[in-house]
Amino acid sequence: MASETEEKLRYFLKRVSTDLQETRRRLHDLESVEGEPIAVVGMACRYPGGADSPEKLWRLLTEGRDTATPFPTDRGWDVEALYDPDPDHPGTTYGREGCFVDDAGHFDAGFFGIGPREALAMDPQQRLLLETTWETFERAGIDPTTLRGSSTGVFMGTGQQDYASLVQRATENLEGYLLSGGAASVISGRLSYVFGLEGPAITVDTACSSSLVALHLATQSLRRGETTMALAGGATVMAAPGMFIEFSRQRGLSPDGRCKAFAASANGTGWGEGVGVLLLERLTDAQRNGHRILAVVRGSAINQDGASNGLTAPNGPAQQRVIWQALSNARLTTDDIDAVEAHGTGTTLGDPIEAQALLATYGQNRPADRPLWLGSLKSNIGHTQAAAGVAGVIKAILALHHGALPKTLHVDEPTPHVDWEAGTVRLLTEQQQWPETGRPRRAAVSSFGASGTNAHVILEQAPEPQAAPEEVDATVATGIIPIVLSARGHRALRAQAARLAAYVEDRPESDPYAIAHTLLSTRATLEHRAVLLARDRDHLLDALHALANGGEHPSVVNGNADHAKPVFVFPGQGSQWTGMATDLLGTSEVFRQSIADCENALTPYVEWSLTDVLTNGQSIERVDIVQPALFAVMVSLARVWQSLGVQPTAVIGHSQGEIPAAVIAGALTLQDGARITALRSQAIHTTLTGHGAMASLTLTPEATQQLPAAWGRELHIAAHNGPHTTVIAGNTTAIEALLQHCEQHDIHARRINVDYASHSPHVEPVREQLRNQLRDLKPAPSDIPFYSTTTGQALDTTHLTADYWYTNLRQPVLLTHATTTALSNGHTTY
Repeated sequence: MASETEEKLRYFLKRVSTDLQETRRRLHDLESVEGEPIAVVGMACRYPGGADSPEKLWRLLTEGRDTATPFPTDRGWDVEALYDPDPDHPGTTYGREGCFVDDAGHFDAGFFGIGPREALAMDPQQRLLLETTWETFERAGIDPTTLRGSSTGVFMGTGQQDYASLVQRATENLEGYLLSGGAASVISGRLSYVFGLEGPAITVDTACSSSLVALHLATQSLRRGETTMALAGGATVMAAPGMFIEFSRQRGLSPDGRCKAFAASANGTGWGEGVGVLLLERLTDAQRNGHRILAVVRGSAINQDGASNGLTAPNGPAQQRVIWQALSNARLTTDDIDAVEAHGTGTTLGDPIEAQALLATYGQNRPADRPLWLGSLKSNIGHTQAAAGVAGVIKAILALHHGALPKTLHVDEPTPHVDWEAGTVRLLTEQQQWPETGRPRRAAVSSFGASGTNAHVILEQAPEPQAAPEEVDATVATGIIPIVLSARGHRALRAQAARLAAYVEDRPESDPYAIAHTLLSTRATLEHRAVLLARDRDHLLDALHALANGGEHPSVVNGNADHAKPVFVFPGQGSQWTGMATDLLGTSEVFRQSIADCENALTPYVEWSLTDVLTNGQSIERVDIVQPALFAVMVSLARVWQSLGVQPTAVIGHSQGEIPAAVIAGALTLQDGARITALRSQAIHTTLTGHGAMASLTLTPEATQQLPAAWGRELHIAAHNGPHTTVIAGNTTAIEALLQHCEQHDIHARRINVDYASHSPHVEPVREQLRNQLRDLKPAPSDIPFYSTTTGQALDTTHLTADYWYTNLRQPVLLTHATTTALSNGHTTY
């Protein structure tokens, strides 16, 4: 009995141990997912002072510029009537300046396929987000058109929607577009719609913390696996002066429009506007996909003030809690953080509360020689509201990358309302080099909403690339380099050339080959295009300036791309030469792999090596070698085109070229194509060679038939290669007589280098042999139209049976007819 009890106890303990191990494993997996770092792989922006790129924003910061200007005159504001020095005067503001985005109302609607009425009804915040998101994808090295149907999420912050009220009063002609043009939800939904993104689309409005809250939600969505990539950011455009008027009543507006963050002279916030967008990806995915990592989001947190001192008043304890929560999420401690990009609005109430929260958290237990450095971008570009948090993140990422901490402007001396000795925190009143710590650089960003929602994000310096960039083959990187530019219109193309020229001029080290690679592999290919053939950097700049100025240049070709997708045309025998394809074998992995696949497919039917034939320089004129070799080269060339994004919308093959055409169209497997080519060429070699000849004449078929018929039934039209090019096949003596006649009558003719007469009655002896060898062929239907040069018409590819491949060899090649039929069906590019 005791033994039975002990056995049950052991079994029970074993089960408990197993369950505990499984629980620990699941907990570990859950913690790993929840704590997985998130990579920032792309970013773009529009901020005041001409900061329409991260690079220009960094230049603005390092130059120590602020961007406050008088109110814009292009927004319909009555600037004179708007001002009144009395803070109690209704409907006016005692401030006259702010920080505004240049040309905020401009929008290239046609680029996104949006009509003029709909574009006018759209909030400028939507418009700018569309443009900035497109740039974000391209700056991440991703063609925006390739993400359609992906589970990419969109998380965008917003605030007031004052543009909607303006357009509703402006005209009735916009009815039908007003809802989608002004609704806050459409700020994220529009991006998903235009780019075809199928992950969650969420618009966040937590006032000033909106874009940082959006970033937090995006990272959570990535960690939960809801999305593969995520856009996060925010936008603010002040279509009306309401924020200036409202804060004047609250005495919270800076009279000179400048934020004096943490300064003794702080006297209110200065309003700004802008747009910032980040592209996020799980770190492991970004590394696997080879995306450039700008920085890593180690952790984030959001919380709420709750029932505090006032609805819109900051809450110090809540700010401390959100900092501790973000550190916990990042699995870091306060001394792991080097700098904080603060909310720092320049108000006499908010800044001291924020500084005290930072002193109570990051400021404790730090050595005196390694303080937490504190700065605020708002001193440069104003308080950009729903775009403020993401602006701080972009600034922090740039600082992490450059190893420098820009100064905060307008600090006469630190505010006396803070006990700066209560912790080791120092204001960035001068630019500092990032302190060396022996670990990755780290910064935190804070953003607090007037609604009481707080956000805190912790960023880390990008990890070192896992592998060095692949060395560029010198045979590829030298010589003439094609630089491809594209745009939606000719003016945009010229502007693109001007921007690229400015980029190259700013970077003496710029490499034309690297530029060419980037433009080809990471940019969408649009309708209006130019190709610049550059020998070197100076030559490239010369061509770019010519294109930008609308001038002519011998190295520039430009025009409107034909949107009819290409027809792949596969030649027949006669296009070969000794040593063909050897360069591609050495430079194209796609071509090399395809040739290897073709060699494997041919091996059961031939006794020679395809690779040896192509690389050893041996003659390939024998028909049972040249035709399989050409088949392999044609299939492999098509695979290279396809790997570069060029997909056929139809195929045409000349004579034996119909076999690789059928393979690329999907009607034949590679193995069946190899079998047809090998067995048919062997039949020609063993049965037909030595018994005929062929010649090409520059005459129409009708004119050819008018020639003297002394050789009568001995000659036959074998191919209609063009309106004025005809191929004749027949007995050798008859062909020689034909060539002599043509020479005597000044008719251009040449003998083709074969000793058999394809596409004529000479082929009939191999009919039964081919039918028997290929009787089990099972061709498949193809979605790619197959224009037959045997019938001259589009053909159902299920008819490509053994009989067809005999007929293809026996009947004349109707290349002119097949091409004319394809042309009549709208195919114009071959």
